Amino acid sequence: MTKKSIFISFDYENDKDYKFLLNALSANDLFEISFNDKLTSKIKTSEIPAVKAGLTKKINTTEYTLCIIGKYANSWNNDYIEIGYKNWINFELAQSKKNGNKLIAIKINPSFVSPQEILNSEIVWAKNLTVEAIIKAILEA
Repeated sequence: MTKKSIFISFDYENDKDYKFLLNALSANDLFEISFNDKLTSKIKTSEIPAVKAGLTKKINTTEYTLCIIGKYANSWNNDYIEIGYKNWINFELAQSKKNGNKLIAIKINPSFVSPQEILNSEIVWAKNLTVEAIIKAILEA
């Protein structure tokens, strides 16, 4: 069985620790998943058109998008006009849908508001923030 290629959408400033935990899953040969959002390939610019192009390129090389929903996942970004969406997570989800990626989501806390781009989308939810729940959601997507 080949590994599932997954793009992780998350708020880098606030939720990167959760993303790092998911990288550990990818490194474990027991799990048939591969996350396509490695720090070594981090987009090294703050120019919005270049960031958009880099993110889109990464998303287009995957079949799945896993969205980590933290406290600020649906907050307005100061550059929302240039981004074209409320924030980067919403941009990534919109690009994922355009690419036909299967969507998976997990809320860090059940009270956190989901990004707008998740609304009215086919999505598989991880029931909680455990390895078992995340793996189950990925396999169901």
